[in-house]
Amino acid sequence: MPDDITIDDLPKEMKAGIKSLPGTLAETVGLHLAASLALMEEEEFELAYAHAAYARELAPRLATLRGVGGFLAYRTGRFAEALADFRTVRRLTGQTDILPAMADCERGLGRPERALDIAHEAQPASLPLDVRVELAIVASGARRDLGQFDAAVVELQRPELEKKVEGDWAPRLWYAYADALLAAGRRDEAVEWFAAAAEIDDDEETDAMERLEEVLNSES
Repeated sequence: MPDDITIDDLPKEMKAGIKSLPGTLAETVGLHLAASLALMEEEEFELAYAHAAYARELAPRLATLRGVGGFLAYRTGRFAEALADFRTVRRLTGQTDILPAMADCERGLGRPERALDIAHEAQPASLPLDVRVELAIVASGARRDLGQFDAAVVELQRPELEKKVEGDWAPRLWYAYADALLAAGRRDEAVEWFAAAAEIDDDEETDAMERLEEVLNSES
């Protein structure tokens, strides 16, 4: 257990969920969950996963624990485990922002067709825009897994792309579009979109600038 970890370190909504457990169990689970979140911040994902997995074993029906455990299983490449957690969270809460991760788990398990099923069945306009964008990115990747490179481009041809609407999701969408264009042999368009992604990617969520230089240098 990291030093100075307390249940008070948990976000309010997580503390509320922990309080539904008996006293001693709540204390133990809360400490491991707090440790997991602290280690996640430090990008110690394997250790964070270990704490989250232990807490989940103690209280497997708590949606909060299944959500954190699922994310860390996903982040550390445990796709089958992550998918099981995400399905439980979806059943318990109806949460939609985990749908892209669920679809990507199917890709990680070598099942791109199932990834496409999730992406296309969960596309109602009621979904938040960022979720719809992430689903499109996963669907494009699944098409590439299947060798369908032109279809991978089409999956990303959304109104937000055509208007170059900027949002938190924009660098990832523009980068994914550039990547799909390059895979489809449309180099000049890929250069344009890698450059656009690099220009707005202030937080360096992608390696758009490096990819742009790589593509340009490949022709020099």
